[in-house]
Amino acid sequence: MRERLYLDWNATAPLRDEAARALVEALARTGNASSVHAEGRAARAALEEARAEVAALVEAPAAAVVFTSGGSEANNLVLAPGFRRAGGERAELLLVGAGEHPCVLDGHRFPAEAVERIPLDSRGVADLAWLEARLSAHGGRPALVSLQLANNETGVIQPVAEAARIARAHGALIHTDAVQAPGKTAVSIRDLGVDAMTLSAHKIGGPQGAGALVLASEGYALDRLVRGGGQERGHRAGTENVPALVAFGAAARAARENAEVETAHLARLGDAFAAAIREKAPGAVIFGEGAPRLAGTVLFAVPGLRAETALIAFDLAGVALSSGSACSSGKVKRSHVLDAMGIEPVLAEGAIRLSCGHATREDAVIHFASVLEDLEERRARRARAA
Repeated sequence: MRERLYLDWNATAPLRDEAARALVEALARTGNASSVHAEGRAARAALEEARAEVAALVEAPAAAVVFTSGGSEANNLVLAPGFRRAGGERAELLLVGAGEHPCVLDGHRFPAEAVERIPLDSRGVADLAWLEARLSAHGGRPALVSLQLANNETGVIQPVAEAARIARAHGALIHTDAVQAPGKTAVSIRDLGVDAMTLSAHKIGGPQGAGALVLASEGYALDRLVRGGGQERGHRAGTENVPALVAFGAAARAARENAEVETAHLARLGDAFAAAIREKAPGAVIFGEGAPRLAGTVLFAVPGLRAETALIAFDLAGVALSSGSACSSGKVKRSHVLDAMGIEPVLAEGAIRLSCGHATREDAVIHFASVLEDLEERRARRARAA
């Protein structure tokens, strides 16, 4: 049988060799990172080394990294009225991008009447003029803005640094869900100018079930989501998952050290996949094409081809794709991101996401293209017969 082709890296990336080795080694050790004996101190040292690696990935201070169980928990932790600068007031308003991940749109802890969505244009880019007007109307009262760095479906890179400038000018805090970005584009919490950033281990080749909320400094207060002991400097209770977090640190280091080579590889692959789509399905639409996008992410639709049909056909042919976010319990449904972009429902219902990574071989394009070509030929035959 032909080797399967995995093109769903935005859902989860295969475990990097460096992370796998670190995970196995950490699992073989004993010790609670909160214990004072030698085994506990060793676990604490390993945990803090991982914290430093995750911080280095996004040029943040290590002491400002709060480990969580993943990106969803990190977003739920920070998107609360109590996230504020030390001594500051609680936020009264939350403004979120209309194309955010469900764990932002549904995972915040603000009352419904205090939440508004920043519109997207037809390319999938947030309307910063709307953001500035809304913050101006808010009159400088405490507010929080959340705008993802890169969309998990379209790959569109948002103008987060400019949004941060606008937020600061109006006294608002700003957070970015950056889980899709490291290893695919440059990420620096300092250069972006945000107050907080969310990361997830399994998006960069670490294990599932580990993530981080990265703050710009230690000078912030958070409304705790998980209460109990004083772990994570009192921000998040519960015994840390040291093996998973050590593997997270190893993946972060590998992603940082190989960023230049891997990003160039992804850029070539993304261009090749897009060219193959245009060649084999000339009527295809690539969403967000007019905006900056993550290397290696292509969301497209072929008019007349439904996503369910295409995903099953690709899967049977040994190619793993998706129809958008992986957080819909395996359901294929129309993308809220494309709805926010004003895409016609009949076209949005056919959206297919292709996402690759550093280990995707360049000959993957040939396999993908042959399956797409076969799909298009069968569709054309059915159309002629009808």
